[in-house]
Amino acid sequence: MDGKVVVITGAGSGIGRELAREAARRGARLALSDIDADGLAETVRLVRGEGESEVHSDRLDVTEQAAVAEYAGRVVERFGVVNLVVNNAGIAFTGSVEQSGYKDIARVMDVDYWGVVHGTKEFLPHLIASGDGHLVNVSSIFAFLSVPTQNAYNAAKAAVQQFTESLRMEMLAAGHPVDVTCVHPGGIKTAVARNAGAAEGLDSATFATTFDSAFARTEAWTAARVILDGVERRRARVLVGVDAHLLDALVRVFPTGYQKATVAFSRRYGLV
Repeated sequence: MDGKVVVITGAGSGIGRELAREAARRGARLALSDIDADGLAETVRLVRGEGESEVHSDRLDVTEQAAVAEYAGRVVERFGVVNLVVNNAGIAFTGSVEQSGYKDIARVMDVDYWGVVHGTKEFLPHLIASGDGHLVNVSSIFAFLSVPTQNAYNAAKAAVQQFTESLRMEMLAAGHPVDVTCVHPGGIKTAVARNAGAAEGLDSATFATTFDSAFARTEAWTAARVILDGVERRRARVLVGVDAHLLDALVRVFPTGYQKATVAFSRRYGLV
């Protein structure tokens, strides 16, 4: 990645922050964004401490298509080229379908799915023009293994997977010089569960505590390494964490049977 221009959304914390730090160690020039200006500033500080990487940062709401379009223009104006884009920004929400309001579901879809669409469409022409582009969209194991009370997140991440896989085939069919990778993290030690919203009358802390204690086994810096190693190997699909590999196999073997076990687990931990 030496000298390549790498764009990362959701860089203010978690996987996004560690992707920025790891890319900097590999010699990349960085364009970083997040809606959390303070978190983004801390990431920039950490990245600059890693070495001499050139860093451009902007506060960005990925749900606003016009804002993403303007941001893409600023990045190209600054660097002249874009080589790798990682659409990483995402949020979570806890609530059953009955409990969740339309606006709650729409918010998750706006960030987790439409944010990916905006980042993809606005940067894709620049990736094609680079002659050696790569697009990475961060989905989740919840794209293929659903859990109760995470219906909006499950749906958004499944949409990201299908959108990304379709785009990869389109790039191959058109002969465009752009690789496309879909990432499926398992339980990663980030604040995404703790920062999740919740339906009225619910406390998302229960889900967050269970997720952090029972699922979050992989450090964010490890996830960043796995993702960027997958990018360098031009992989179409990257599973992050032992749990991601095990659960992927589980769903393949028991495509509907896993659901009863998941409900039993959720009841045991007070999630439903």
